[in-house]
Amino acid sequence: MQKIQMKTPLVEMDGDEMTRIIWKMIKDDLLLPFIDLRTEYYDLGLVKRDETDDRITVEAAEATKKYGVAVKCATITPNAARMEEYKLHRMYKSPNATIRAALDGTVFRAPILVKGIDPYVRTWKKPITMARHAYGDVYKNVEIKVEGAGTAELVFTAADGTVTRKTIQEFKGPGILQGTHNLDSSIEGFARSCFEYALSVKQDLWFSTKDTISKTYDGNFKEIFQRIFDTEYKEKFDAIGTEYFYTLIDDAVARVIRSEGGFVWALKNYDGDVMSDMTATAFGSLAMMTSILVSPAGYYEYEAAHGTVQRHYYKHLKGEKTSTNSVATIFAWSGALRKRGELDGLDDLVRFADLLDEATIETIESGKMTGDLALITSLPNVQKLGTEEFILAIKDVLEQKLK
Repeated sequence: MQKIQMKTPLVEMDGDEMTRIIWKMIKDDLLLPFIDLRTEYYDLGLVKRDETDDRITVEAAEATKKYGVAVKCATITPNAARMEEYKLHRMYKSPNATIRAALDGTVFRAPILVKGIDPYVRTWKKPITMARHAYGDVYKNVEIKVEGAGTAELVFTAADGTVTRKTIQEFKGPGILQGTHNLDSSIEGFARSCFEYALSVKQDLWFSTKDTISKTYDGNFKEIFQRIFDTEYKEKFDAIGTEYFYTLIDDAVARVIRSEGGFVWALKNYDGDVMSDMTATAFGSLAMMTSILVSPAGYYEYEAAHGTVQRHYYKHLKGEKTSTNSVATIFAWSGALRKRGELDGLDDLVRFADLLDEATIETIESGKMTGDLALITSLPNVQKLGTEEFILAIKDVLEQKLK
């Protein structure tokens, strides 16, 4: 068959460890045989980030602004052990945090549902979409290791020279300090993205923080969401019979567990990071979750919402067989290709992305799956496949669909 032609490149951000291996398999087996794939490539593997003092991550974010659509592989955020393992020059920040700070916007994460993979929470019947703010909080924090006694202050110097200061702590001995921030403009963009998304899928929107404790910081989020809803979105929600409501995050967690799903749950940056992993696992697997960063400026970045599968990578290096779930990474590629096709008016590319998703789900539902899913499926007589065997099984189904 003739390969599908692309008009505009995608920004391609390669990653680390086992997901980097999977990344190449997906391209070689599921994309390049069918698409004249055009990408602007950035290697965000930890080695290259160290070589460039992490400039390449900033360059990838800027390229996303230029082309509008990016697809990203999972990457390592180094800790002390990784510093030693990779002999790094410094402990680099999360590349996801760097990219999200540059693009702003909201990360929408939703489970990929397939027959035979049942949620651990028995009341969940419908997907829960997580809407995670993608700017600020601990991901752009400033930290100090306090070595001894002293006074810690929060100081703000206004443009007119006015100084506001508050004492954080009178240290009697060693401790730690952390400073976080956010921007009203970013919170407003977050709120509008959440309201627009909820309207597009005709679902209720929940938003939760801890404003009873963080009365100014979290209270600001609550106030901005409520103001924008009341002035811009209440009539639109009423017209389709959906609702927006705010509740404390501890109350929201309890409500979520008792719910049947089928709503959008908006969360601050860190809360969304943690709760999306919890929700993905409860629906079946971290590797069965889509993740899309939507920027108010019209930029889109698609990624897998899980890590680099370090344990499988070490097995791979030893020549041992692995059975690594590639579904989230496949859906990152299909999502980016679909959006590229929509923006460029390429119906064939949109159709290919749809068929790739269908082929992936049908492969699992036919009983062919990776080890993580084989352990939890309710389907009988399943076949556990190796990492590339699973991708090749999807290719067989995809080829039939394309005919």
